[in-house]
Amino acid sequence: GGNNAGHTIVVDGVKYAFHMLPSGLVNKECVSVIGSGVVVHLPSFFQELEELEAQGLDCDGRLFVSDRCHLVFDFHQIVDGMKEGELGRGSIGTTKKGIGPAYSSKASRSGIRVHHLYHPTEFAKRLRTIVAARFRRYGEFEYDVEAEIQRYVKLAERLRPFVIDSVEYLHKALGSGKRILVEGANALMLDIDFGTYPYVTSSNTGVGGVCTGLGIPPTRIGSVIGVAKAYTTRVGGGPFPTELTDDVGQKLRDVGAEYGVTTGRPRRCGWLDLVVLRYSNMVNGYSSINLT
Repeated sequence: GGNNAGHTIVVDGVKYAFHMLPSGLVNKECVSVIGSGVVVHLPSFFQELEELEAQGLDCDGRLFVSDRCHLVFDFHQIVDGMKEGELGRGSIGTTKKGIGPAYSSKASRSGIRVHHLYHPTEFAKRLRTIVAARFRRYGEFEYDVEAEIQRYVKLAERLRPFVIDSVEYLHKALGSGKRILVEGANALMLDIDFGTYPYVTSSNTGVGGVCTGLGIPPTRIGSVIGVAKAYTTRVGGGPFPTELTDDVGQKLRDVGAEYGVTTGRPRRCGWLDLVVLRYSNMVNGYSSINLT
């Protein structure tokens, strides 16, 4: 995923809002890596980082970004809104953060990755080409490609200290005996293959994403911890068999503060769906479950 997911972390009475950055940053002993399976909107990356640092988190030297990450551009977000508009009443209910269109670019092999930023001629060529293709598909929407190229020249230099070869970095960590905790942003039922398609996100959110999103082989995966709420929530469209649309559902929403960190939308709430939980365990093979 990208900055379409939101997590609220409370530490020592301080509330932190995470969207794209790993929540491990709250632990001063932890080094955080955004893996190659993540799509990154650089302006949002720096905004979130600034907000966390303003709350007292020292992230210096503790946050890195894979050079293989695909980039989300503002035109992806514009296209995301257009696609939702085309679907009308059958819309997915995305956050309109451009995540789906960015993964579409990745899958069609026309996407732009972090490492392209450091080859300015190639970067500019790729951006002009992909935007021209979107103009042919959606018409000439308002988007200044040349201004965006210049904007990203500056963002690239700002990002440079964060960029690493994440595969080499993680395998060196494994080789030296360090422990790696992989954080999943979205639940299994939003997995593009095993979730409630088409009401899903655009990537693999199950344990398989550890391998495809980080380059860690399955033989190196130890414990798999399933995190589940004592009730069920959902944001956006899609099936929800145990949904409560009455006062009980509203009570769950209010007591659990179930409002999207990213969008502010009220989350749909309902009883714990044990059928879904069993299915999730079937696919992911949990070593244990953390019921929150």
